[in-house]
Amino acid sequence: MAGSTSVVVAALFANGAIAILKFLGFLATGSPSMLSETYHSISDTGNQVFLLIGIRYSRRKATRQHPFGFGKAQFFYSFLVSVMLFGIAGWESAKHGYDALMHPAHGGGAESLLLFGMEIRPVWVNVTILLGAIGFESYAFVKANAELRRQIEEYEWSGLAQAFRETSDVTTLTAFTEDTVALGGAMLALVGIGLTELTGNEMFDAAAALLIGILLMGFAVALAWENKRLLIGESVPTREEQELRDIVRDDPRVVHVDKFRATYVGPEKLLVTLDVSFDPELDTEEIDDHITAIEEKLKAADERVHFVYIEPEL
Repeated sequence: MAGSTSVVVAALFANGAIAILKFLGFLATGSPSMLSETYHSISDTGNQVFLLIGIRYSRRKATRQHPFGFGKAQFFYSFLVSVMLFGIAGWESAKHGYDALMHPAHGGGAESLLLFGMEIRPVWVNVTILLGAIGFESYAFVKANAELRRQIEEYEWSGLAQAFRETSDVTTLTAFTEDTVALGGAMLALVGIGLTELTGNEMFDAAAALLIGILLMGFAVALAWENKRLLIGESVPTREEQELRDIVRDDPRVVHVDKFRATYVGPEKLLVTLDVSFDPELDTEEIDDHITAIEEKLKAADERVHFVYIEPEL
């Protein structure tokens, strides 16, 4: 959880500063891709606020109405980020880029800007801002990537693709995705603005704005899909379930594991329920002792296991 919080805070400060710079760049130059990138960074800043609210809310203690705690709040707020903020920013960016393509503003930008007594071409204002944005986003990306790599190593996932499918830490996943898209968007804007400067054709700048919007909406759909599986209570992957089953089966007095269910009730927080057939010669007290021992073994084997309920079948 601490790792997720530091990742989000790093992204919040980076995106807030970048949003202001990009908007100033748009005001100074009228570049369509800079406006798209402004939408993008404002969206990302709002995203971090929602993610921090989710982290804070998920730390509330369990109540009678919420006996397994509030961990799923992070799933909800991450879903909200992907649908509302990413989707809205993506749509606005794509719409603005499309409008600029259909109705190009010939000669709309200033020929030069006066800064500190020097005349500077608008393209260099945008290039400087975008290079600064890439620097800030790279810092946030490194933080998110380090946390995700730590989880890949801890849970022995094959790589980013498996981590994306199986992680329950949607806060880090969302921050990592945002930072990746932010770097891609800034580079697209840089290419579009550069080609417009080289060719004098403003369609390249407008096309970059459209592509940034499409990129945002695409990742919005992917993130929403990943959060959906956790919100509706998807079981843990087969490999992890089998490892937990084997721990129960290894108990010498367990005859058979009749039913096994494991689902996430929060980031890296598993609820495990089992129907277990024990040796019929055991009395009630001995069964209780074995149940307690199995619970301890499951929690020791995987720190994500927080709740274990075993129903003995006689």
